[in-house]
Amino acid sequence: MKVNIKKLNENAVIPTYGSEYSAGADLYACIDSDITILPGETKLIKTGLAIEVPVGYGAFIYARSGLASKRGLAPANKVGVVDADYRGEVMVALHNHSNEEQTIGAGERIAQMVIAPFLKAEFDVVDELSDTARGAGGFGSTGTK
Repeated sequence: MKVNIKKLNENAVIPTYGSEYSAGADLYACIDSDITILPGETKLIKTGLAIEVPVGYGAFIYARSGLASKRGLAPANKVGVVDADYRGEVMVALHNHSNEEQTIGAGERIAQMVIAPFLKAEFDVVDELSDTARGAGGFGSTGTK
Protein backbone atom coordinates (compact mmCIF):
# COMPACT_ATOMS: atom_id res chain seq x y z
CA MET A 1 0.00 0.00 0.00
CA LYS A 2 1.29 3.44 -0.89
CA VAL A 3 0.58 6.28 1.54
CA ASN A 4 1.34 9.90 0.67
CA ILE A 5 3.40 11.74 3.26
CA LYS A 6 4.54 15.37 3.28
CA LYS A 7 7.58 16.78 5.05
CA LEU A 8 6.54 19.98 6.84
CA ASN A 9 10.08 20.43 8.12
CA GLU A 10 13.26 19.63 6.17
CA ASN A 11 14.61 17.77 9.24
CA ALA A 12 11.60 15.44 9.46
CA VAL A 13 12.35 11.72 9.20
CA ILE A 14 10.06 9.52 7.10
CA PRO A 15 8.64 6.65 9.24
CA THR A 16 10.62 3.41 9.05
CA TYR A 17 9.85 -0.22 9.82
CA GLY A 18 12.28 -1.92 12.20
CA SER A 19 12.05 -5.29 10.48
CA GLU A 20 10.48 -6.97 7.48
CA TYR A 21 7.39 -8.05 9.46
CA SER A 22 6.90 -4.99 11.68
CA ALA A 23 3.28 -3.81 11.82
CA GLY A 24 4.22 -0.37 13.12
CA ALA A 25 6.46 2.20 11.46
CA ASP A 26 8.59 4.25 13.85
CA LEU A 27 7.82 7.96 14.16
CA TYR A 28 10.69 10.34 14.92
CA ALA A 29 10.85 13.56 16.95
CA CYS A 30 11.29 16.61 14.73
CA ILE A 31 12.35 19.19 17.29
CA ASP A 32 14.92 22.00 17.37
CA SER A 33 16.18 21.21 20.85
CA ASP A 34 15.80 18.50 23.48
CA ILE A 35 12.47 18.34 25.30
CA THR A 36 12.43 17.27 28.95
CA ILE A 37 9.27 15.61 30.25
CA LEU A 38 8.89 15.67 34.03
CA PRO A 39 7.34 12.75 35.96
CA GLY A 40 3.57 12.79 35.42
CA GLU A 41 3.85 15.43 32.68
CA THR A 42 2.70 15.27 29.05
CA LYS A 43 4.41 17.09 26.18
CA LEU A 44 3.36 17.35 22.54
CA ILE A 45 6.20 16.14 20.29
CA LYS A 46 6.18 17.15 16.61
CA THR A 47 7.10 14.75 13.80
CA GLY A 48 7.36 17.37 11.05
CA LEU A 49 5.10 15.22 8.86
CA ALA A 50 1.58 15.30 7.46
CA ILE A 51 0.03 12.12 6.07
CA GLU A 52 -2.73 11.33 3.60
CA VAL A 53 -4.40 8.27 5.10
CA PRO A 54 -6.45 6.35 2.51
CA VAL A 55 -10.25 6.44 2.92
CA GLY A 56 -11.42 3.42 4.94
CA TYR A 57 -8.17 3.35 6.93
CA GLY A 58 -6.79 5.06 10.00
CA ALA A 59 -3.25 5.73 11.13
CA PHE A 60 -3.09 4.51 14.72
CA ILE A 61 -0.28 5.82 16.93
CA TYR A 62 0.95 3.39 19.61
CA ALA A 63 3.72 3.37 22.18
CA ARG A 64 7.11 1.97 21.25
CA SER A 65 7.49 -0.96 23.62
CA GLY A 66 11.12 -0.17 24.52
CA LEU A 67 10.39 3.49 25.25
CA ALA A 68 7.39 2.57 27.39
CA SER A 69 8.99 -0.30 29.33
CA LYS A 70 12.47 1.17 29.81
CA ARG A 71 11.72 4.88 30.20
CA GLY A 72 8.00 5.08 31.05
CA LEU A 73 7.13 7.19 27.98
CA ALA A 74 3.93 6.43 26.08
CA PRO A 75 1.21 8.35 24.24
CA ALA A 76 -1.00 10.13 26.77
CA ASN A 77 -4.16 9.09 24.93
CA LYS A 78 -2.92 5.45 24.77
CA VAL A 79 -3.70 5.24 21.03
CA GLY A 80 -3.69 8.26 18.78
CA VAL A 81 -5.92 8.24 15.71
CA VAL A 82 -5.17 10.05 12.46
CA ASP A 83 -8.29 10.15 10.29
CA ALA A 84 -8.34 10.04 6.48
CA ASP A 85 -9.49 13.67 6.25
CA TYR A 86 -6.80 15.15 8.57
CA ARG A 87 -3.96 16.95 6.80
CA GLY A 88 -2.23 18.67 9.71
CA GLU A 89 1.03 17.71 11.38
CA VAL A 90 1.16 14.33 13.07
CA MET A 91 2.15 14.92 16.70
CA VAL A 92 2.52 12.58 19.66
CA ALA A 93 1.40 13.58 23.16
CA LEU A 94 4.06 11.73 25.18
CA HIS A 95 3.33 11.15 28.86
CA ASN A 96 6.03 10.35 31.41
CA HIS A 97 4.75 7.53 33.64
CA SER A 98 8.12 7.16 35.38
CA ASN A 99 9.43 8.82 38.54
CA GLU A 100 12.34 10.44 36.70
CA GLU A 101 12.48 13.23 34.15
CA GLN A 102 12.98 11.96 30.62
CA THR A 103 14.53 13.81 27.71
CA ILE A 104 13.59 13.42 24.05
CA GLY A 105 16.22 14.37 21.50
CA ALA A 106 15.88 15.45 17.89
CA GLY A 107 15.49 12.43 15.61
CA GLU A 108 14.62 10.06 18.46
CA ARG A 109 11.98 7.39 17.82
CA ILE A 110 8.93 8.40 19.88
CA ALA A 111 6.03 6.15 18.83
CA GLN A 112 4.93 3.73 16.14
CA MET A 113 2.21 4.16 13.55
CA VAL A 114 0.04 1.36 12.19
CA ILE A 115 -2.09 1.91 9.08
CA ALA A 116 -5.18 -0.28 9.43
CA PRO A 117 -8.68 -0.59 7.98
CA PHE A 118 -11.71 0.03 10.15
CA LEU A 119 -15.46 -0.53 9.92
CA LYS A 120 -17.78 2.44 10.17
CA ALA A 121 -20.85 1.54 12.24
CA GLU A 122 -24.40 2.70 11.78
CA PHE A 123 -25.89 2.89 15.26
CA ASP A 124 -29.47 1.62 15.57
CA VAL A 125 -31.37 2.49 18.75
CA VAL A 126 -33.43 -0.49 19.97
CA ASP A 127 -35.47 -1.31 23.08
CA GLU A 128 -33.77 -4.68 23.73
CA LEU A 129 -30.47 -6.37 22.89
CA SER A 130 -30.06 -10.09 22.18
CA ASP A 131 -29.27 -12.38 25.14
CA THR A 132 -25.83 -13.96 25.67
CA ALA A 133 -24.35 -16.25 28.32
CA ARG A 134 -22.30 -13.38 29.70
CA GLY A 135 -25.15 -10.88 29.68
CA ALA A 136 -24.29 -7.68 31.58
CA GLY A 137 -21.33 -9.23 33.44
CA GLY A 138 -18.62 -6.59 33.74
CA PHE A 139 -14.87 -6.57 34.29
CA GLY A 140 -13.58 -9.97 35.37
CA SER A 141 -16.94 -11.72 34.87
CA THR A 142 -15.64 -14.31 32.37
CA GLY A 143 -13.12 -16.05 34.63
CA THR A 144 -10.65 -15.76 37.47
CA LYS A 145 -7.38 -15.94 35.52
